[in-house]
Parts: sequence; structure tokens; C-alpha cells
Amino acid sequence: MEMKKLRWAMDGAFWDLDISTPRTLDGLTRPVPGDPLPLGLSRGARLSRPKQIDFMQRFMAAPFIPSYAAAHGFSLQRVLTIPVADNWFGTLLGQFNLQRFVSSVKKSEGPPPESASSWVKTLGKHLQDKSLYALSFCSDLLLTPDDTLLLSVDSYGDDNKPRNKALYQHRFPNHNLSVEAVWPGLFVDKGGDYWDVPLSMLLDLATVASDSGASYRVCLHHNSGSPERVDSGQSGDEIPAGLLPGLAVKGAFSYKKNFEIWRSNARKLRMVQPYDIFLSNPHVSASGIIGVAMTACFNEGAARSQIEDDDPQGFRGLSLQAPAVKSALLADAFASASFSAQHGNFQRLFLDLTRFHAHLDFPSGAKFLSGATHLAEDYFNSQKPNLEAIQDICPNTTLSLQQQIAGPFSFRVDSKVAVELRNQNWNIRMDEPVFALEYALQVLGSAKAVAWYSPKHQEGMMELRFYET
Repeated sequence: MEMKKLRWAMDGAFWDLDISTPRTLDGLTRPVPGDPLPLGLSRGARLSRPKQIDFMQRFMAAPFIPSYAAAHGFSLQRVLTIPVADNWFGTLLGQFNLQRFVSSVKKSEGPPPESASSWVKTLGKHLQDKSLYALSFCSDLLLTPDDTLLLSVDSYGDDNKPRNKALYQHRFPNHNLSVEAVWPGLFVDKGGDYWDVPLSMLLDLATVASDSGASYRVCLHHNSGSPERVDSGQSGDEIPAGLLPGLAVKGAFSYKKNFEIWRSNARKLRMVQPYDIFLSNPHVSASGIIGVAMTACFNEGAARSQIEDDDPQGFRGLSLQAPAVKSALLADAFASASFSAQHGNFQRLFLDLTRFHAHLDFPSGAKFLSGATHLAEDYFNSQKPNLEAIQDICPNTTLSLQQQIAGPFSFRVDSKVAVELRNQNWNIRMDEPVFALEYALQVLGSAKAVAWYSPKHQEGMMELRFYET
């Protein structure tokens, strides 16, 4: 299996990147456009789920890969690789729902089997239940060294709709192009509820990320058909505006700057390879991003442009609407700042890595400016600061802490910080924490197997990630 360093696009905090989930066989879902991303699960381009499982089977002695979702229970996955040609291979991913099988056996009625043969027959009857199985066939074709075509079909034995995906990727010298069609497409809203969109198509062109400098991104997203909520839910649930049929065209330009505050010059241990070369230098650093974004919505998708009068939490930037033709134009500025500190070289057997990372997002420059203006007025008029104005200038904060336990094993927790000032209780809490146990694959330089669990979403799975910090 060829391992190439992944090329990242611009910071994903403002974009609808894929989210890891055990709810689908390919392990991915998308956030509802316009909603913030759940922390810890958001990543850019990555190795496909069948390739991840194939690697863990071959090189990590893992015959089955476990996953858990509260809606489906505990499952086991295994992959069969089908080589077709040097540049073309297929995979057959099978999933067995172990929790449903155990429940089915426990609920079976009748006297206990009199012999081993009757016990085997009883067990065989339970194994014939189609709802215990799910299959996914994926075809991965390398058209040229820079062009890849992926086709996949997922079939679920519990009478859920099959999911189909077609993905074309091209690498330009300084850009990445992705064209994707999914039917039906699975989306998750900010409340953690899942939605099926009959057809979702995406075209994405982004500059390759660099340590510092300018970058831009253009994205076209089209939905068609009436979205449906997955699993049971309240009958009055409103469909998220970002999933309504229509076309949205997004564009953004940003500038990023990195600042190295301190970096250790101490020598590393001789003849000892770090468990992860990307995590081998103690340092203190910071970075900042500032940019502008514009979105044009057409057809029913224009309803996503919520105005402040209708929604206090809604859009506050430049908004031009044409209800007669169901279209809207939105524009705003955004910014983010991050701080990272690391102690240890990740070479020794115990407690040689402690990392802290904080990320502050300001998704709306207009909202921030409005809040700052109101606070300035309150100050000059000697009035009590308005809590809503303070809330408006508070960034979306995410924190991450990683600690080596022993050898290549480390523990990591990522969480958003929710600040609620409008209720006058000044409630600050950790929101959507994700706990993970990481195993660094030292022989690959920078790769790791990750087992994570999200208590809020009640989901967990094992993944393989490369060139990620």
C-alpha cells in the first residue's frame, strides 16, 4: 500500500468537512452546511475506510475492527481486498452486528438444546438473520498519478436504504479538486441528529495549505429531494435550512501566519527514533487566520440566510435577498487564532509527551464588530455591559490535551467550551468531549491508530490516521 503525505486544504473550521462516524460503512458523514463542526471528529482528506481496515488487518494483527453506535449497537468489520490491476483494486467490507446477535439469542424461546448438533442448528438460524449484516463494495481506480476515481455501494441488511458514492479527485500542482455525488447523503446537525438527503453533489477546489501565506477555496453544493430524518424523532422537527433543495456557491480568501514563540534546542536521545516525528520537538507556538467568505444560495436553499430579526443567533453579515427568485447573497469576515504547547520528545517509555492546544474561532466578523460596538457604548455611557454583546464577542473555543501513557500509547481528550452568558449564570462548561486512545505506528514516521468515543453522540470507532497532529 503506497503511503503518501496527505495534502491539506485551508483550515477546516469554516468548511463542511467530513466527520467520522460508525453510522455508515465508509465511516463518514457531513455536517449540515452552515453548522459548526463537532470537535475532534473533523478531518480533511484521509485514507478510505476499507484501506484503513485492510492496513490494520495486515500489519496490526487485527482480524476484526470494532465500532459502536447507540442506534445500532456494537459491530465488527472485516475487509477482503480484490486486486484487479496494478492501478485498480476493489474491496468488500463486511459488518456483523454482534450486539443484535447476542440480543437475538437471549430472546429466543424454547427449551435448551438437547445436543451439540441442535445447538449449532439453533445458532445457525440466528446467523441467517439478514439484519445482522451489512456489505460495502468499493472500487478504487488510479486513472493517472494525480487522478483517482472511487465508486462505492453500501447495502444494509436492516432494510435501510443502500448508500452510493462516486468521488473523483485530482491533484493540481498547487490545488486539490474533488467532485462527489452521494445518494442518499447522510448529514448530521449541530444537535447530533442525522438526516438523509436523496441526492447531494459537491465540487470543491482549494489551494494546498502552507505554513503561512494566502489561500482560497471555492465550493459548489447541490441538494435535491426532500430530506428525511434518520431514526425516530419528533414529528414537528424542522428540516435544517442547509439541507433544503437548491444550490449554494461558497468562496473564501484567507491569510495565515504562524508564530514560533519558543522551540527547544536540547538534543534528542541518540539512536532512539521518536514514536512520531511530528511530535518530537518541544515548543510553544501560535497561529492566526483572517479572511472573508461569500455564499450565494439559489432555490429553496436560500432559506438558510437567517436574518438577525428572525434568529438572534443567526447571520449578521452582509445579506442581499431576492425572495421572488428564491436567492440570497451572504458575505462576512472570519478569523481564528490557535495556541500550541508541547513538552517532551516522545522518545522515552513513560510520560515523555504532554501537548496542549487551544483554538479560537470568530466565524462572523460582523457579529463580533456589533458586540464590540455595543460594549463600547455601554462603557462610555457608564452602563452595565450587555450580556448578549459579551456573548457576541466570545469566540468558539476548542481545547485539546494529549498525554503519553507508556511507549507509543497516549491518551487524548478534545472538547468545545460552551459559554452561556445570556442566562445571567455565566455558565461555562465542556461541550461535546471526545476521548481517544492513540497508538503511534513508529515504523511509518507519523501515523497512528486511534480508538475514540463521544459520550454526547454515544459513538465510538477505531481509525487509522496519517500525518496528523
